[in-house]
Amino acid sequence: MDTFHLLIAGFAEVFKWQDMVALVIGLCVGMAVSVLPGLGLVMGVVLALPFTYSMNLETSIILLTAIYMSGTYAGCYTAILYKIPGEPMDVPLLWDGWSMTMRGDAAKALGWALVAALTGGLVSSAVMVSLAGPLSKVALSFGAPEYFAAVFFGLTTVVALAGKSLPNALISMCIGLLVSTIGVDATYGAERFTFGSDVLINGVPFVMVLVGMYGFGEILDKIGQGSKSVSLPGASSTATSLPSWSELWGLRATLARSTTIGTLLGLIPGAGATISSFVSYGVERQYGKRGRQIGTGIPEGIVAPQIASTASVAGHMVPLLTLGLPGSGATAVILAAFLLHGVQPGPFMLKNPESALTVYTILASMFVSVVGMCLLGFVWIRLIIKVLKVPPGILIAIIAMFALIGAFADRNSMSDLWVVVIFGVLAWIMERVKLPVAPMVLGSILGPIAEDSFTRSMITYHDDWTMFFRSPISATLMFLALLSLVFPAVKMMILRSSNGKRSEMKMTEAAVANSN
Repeated sequence: MDTFHLLIAGFAEVFKWQDMVALVIGLCVGMAVSVLPGLGLVMGVVLALPFTYSMNLETSIILLTAIYMSGTYAGCYTAILYKIPGEPMDVPLLWDGWSMTMRGDAAKALGWALVAALTGGLVSSAVMVSLAGPLSKVALSFGAPEYFAAVFFGLTTVVALAGKSLPNALISMCIGLLVSTIGVDATYGAERFTFGSDVLINGVPFVMVLVGMYGFGEILDKIGQGSKSVSLPGASSTATSLPSWSELWGLRATLARSTTIGTLLGLIPGAGATISSFVSYGVERQYGKRGRQIGTGIPEGIVAPQIASTASVAGHMVPLLTLGLPGSGATAVILAAFLLHGVQPGPFMLKNPESALTVYTILASMFVSVVGMCLLGFVWIRLIIKVLKVPPGILIAIIAMFALIGAFADRNSMSDLWVVVIFGVLAWIMERVKLPVAPMVLGSILGPIAEDSFTRSMITYHDDWTMFFRSPISATLMFLALLSLVFPAVKMMILRSSNGKRSEMKMTEAAVANSN
């Protein structure tokens, strides 16, 4: 059968009652675990894995995929409403989402996130169904140099997040990279910056960095400002405000750009939702129509990262189904579910008619998951927005509870709570000395990935750094990364030159006027 007929047959399988029940349960579980920082979609998929033992293969994979899909969306609630990202991928959208909430546009911000998730999920799923074979071949050609080039491109987006001071942003990012090196080196097994502490041997989990820098840091900031400054303008809104067709048309370039980035980067193992989200945000900041306004609370800052992170799910699933290569923690668990049922995903699955139907049933379930996720999210928005009516003092206590419970639930360790407090204090100090928090968080998240791929590249190619520019893929990514560094500097020089000329002209005109 051709692709279209296989997909139709897949939809018929998805709408069987047992598969639909599994899908709905998966959506609810994924949204629930992603709202609580520290749990996240990967833990949700892991916790659901034991329950798939007695299910058939299709039903179990549909359940886990639904958790994965909805998990990329639900974290936007706490990011936008509380400035606490449920997942690392939610960090970029909170910068504009939180600004819109403080302006009283919380419902509008959540409406844009919903539309972005729907667009990214549906479009990327359609693209993956039609281009699964060719794009999987491209993904198979990625080696360690290509991985490093992709991550380096993600790190250069710090330029787009720099705000007014590029040096401060680079200092902040280096602090994040330094934090990411704490623990035992994965390649050589040497301890780094542990200071003899057993707590630091396993490194500092980026979940603790996120919860501390954004969650607990925000609590300290609000306490320092006094209770009056804690109230949220969005508390008066109880209705969902979806964007109009004209507003959507105005962001058509952002929609197309971010969907493309999320889908393509999702194909790269290890460069999925988080990197897609950061890269999409950075690209929009540099090349978007209103790029200079991103970070002040505009829809593009929400749409770009949300579309990219949701679109990456379909990109991750294709290498898993056609090559047997998991591109993320969640797809690694889904791969385990395949193996538990005695099935090894790979190229042979598309050659066998029976297993090909299984592949397209899973692909069809992604379409249904996206629609179901957004319908469920529409109801959730109406309920969660009401939380903003909670008095400010109680709201601070709730945020603290979510932050600390989420941190403790990750590893059931009291030491993690102290790590959260330490990074919360660090965030408070950084805000006082004008060091942006976002680049530090970016460095701590992408640092381990960059180090691992760089080390493997240097070992494989005998310390020859030119291998990053030999492959067309890695060379293109490195060029884009360097362009991301150079373009803002050149742009700033041009602006300063033009402003200088304008000042000279005004001074000349003033001198002429005085002489007359």
